Amino acid sequence: MSFGRRRARPDRVLHQEAGAIAAQPKPTSQTSSGGGKSKKKGAAASGKDTSAERVISENRKARHEYEILETLECGIALVGSEVKSLRSGRISLDEAYGRVEKGEVWLVGCDIPEYDKANQLNHVPKRRRKLLLHRREIAKFAGHAFDKGLTLVPLKMYFLRGRVKMLLGVGRGRKTHDKRQKLKADTAKRDIESALKSRRS
Repeated sequence: MSFGRRRARPDRVLHQEAGAIAAQPKPTSQTSSGGGKSKKKGAAASGKDTSAERVISENRKARHEYEILETLECGIALVGSEVKSLRSGRISLDEAYGRVEKGEVWLVGCDIPEYDKANQLNHVPKRRRKLLLHRREIAKFAGHAFDKGLTLVPLKMYFLRGRVKMLLGVGRGRKTHDKRQKLKADTAKRDIESALKSRRS
């Protein structure tokens, strides 16, 4: 009389299989290289806001002398020694103005002092500098000012995303009476602001 192997009960087989499945480790989801959240590149990773505007110089006199009708941001063609001087804040816009010649716009009278360490490769402080505008901007903005006898006034120069930019305005010269009214309005505004600050403190 032969004895075969005892067959395992079905309920025991199911129980063993279920236990084996439960013991298997759960698959982990793969992430990008480096693990965790993807790293931000460039300026965001370093925490520096390169889009922030850093003012080099403002032409405060222009707002008093002219009624600014329109403004436009433009680039400016510079040499290396000029950029280095600008980083030190060395510039004067007091006597500067824009001029349209042969379809191009030039900045005249802007004083950027020489860079001390440039030696023989220095620039001429009051040389004419080309303003960088598109043709349609020259036709609409600068050409419009030229036709109506208005003045192109440099209002502000600043760094934006590492490049030098200029805010150019179309200005109408104020008469003596208008200048006095503007001066009174500015003085009154400053008085109100100082009074409000003293109340808050």
